[in-house]
Amino acid sequence: MKLHINLKNITDNSYDIIIGTKLSSVAGEIASWNDVSKYFIITDSNIKRLYGDGFLKTLRSYKIEVHLLSVPAGEKSKTRKTKEQLEDKLLKLKADRSSLIIALGGGVIGDLAGFVATTLLRGIPFIQIPTTLLSQVDSSIGGKVAVDHPLGKNLIGAFYQPKKVYVDINTLKTLSEREFRNGMAEVIKDATILDSKLFSYLEKNHPKIISNSANGILHPSYFIHLINRCCELKKMIVEKDERETGLRRILNFGHTIGHAVESLSNYKLAHGEAVAIGMVAEAKISAALGMLKQSEVERLNNLIQMYNLPTDIPSRMDRNKIVRLTCQDKKAEQGIVRYTLLENIGKAIVSVAVPINIVKRVLSE
Repeated sequence: MKLHINLKNITDNSYDIIIGTKLSSVAGEIASWNDVSKYFIITDSNIKRLYGDGFLKTLRSYKIEVHLLSVPAGEKSKTRKTKEQLEDKLLKLKADRSSLIIALGGGVIGDLAGFVATTLLRGIPFIQIPTTLLSQVDSSIGGKVAVDHPLGKNLIGAFYQPKKVYVDINTLKTLSEREFRNGMAEVIKDATILDSKLFSYLEKNHPKIISNSANGILHPSYFIHLINRCCELKKMIVEKDERETGLRRILNFGHTIGHAVESLSNYKLAHGEAVAIGMVAEAKISAALGMLKQSEVERLNNLIQMYNLPTDIPSRMDRNKIVRLTCQDKKAEQGIVRYTLLENIGKAIVSVAVPINIVKRVLSE
């Protein structure tokens, strides 16, 4: 006897990305949502001071029940332990399935709060309010949520789409120069794999774009353009491959080597810094396989250096450990590491199996 359970996916996970809104207007909009019982802001210690307390006060002015939960700032909070602590607090505050989690912060908070929303009560809604350039152009979009594991970055997670993403570019005014560079690495990545015109734009407008890192947003039009274009590119990819079974793997360029380098640095390297190193390494692998001209490797290397990002693996970092960590990457299958590699600036190929000896040779050069 056989019974067939027919469960065709009819869920609509569509949502809007609102670019250019202000936190005060976000508060007014979401406070008017009729189907929300309680609001829970999840943020970190830095963003709590800069924006969280004010956002909490604004939301409470609408006479709704709001709670703020904060974790220490930094990648080391993106763990199963921190997730468990947040879940304990949410359950004690009687969160239910009509509660709304608000991820207010950068990529760590978006990943962590989103993963909490995914599993709490088998899933409650959440929204993203990214406050860093990296999260505004990349991590807040597409529904990848996760925590890290001692064996590697983002090894425990899920795909769970937010209900909405609100981007307030004014939050970039408080970014440190290092956080600005961190985000520019993902902008450069998008241009490198998908948009040669954007790559040229980054080369041509480098002086005015880079000036923002130390002086606030002097030229907001540049950032509106960069954020909007990166969101358009990621939208295009996610719509075609939500669960990263094929095309979406193109967004992993620089991340296979980058995640390994980031982990081995004990997260002293920021994500964008590690990805920048990874992009150069993976471009060199592309060239070693005869896929990419050396002049294109140099062009990418030069652009990354223009934005004051590192291009070389730290000299004391064990190359063999890097290779071993790539084999534990969540994208590895049956011990085979598949890379996203370049054919040209603006054109990449996904799931290229690269012999380990080639990777070792490139990393040792």
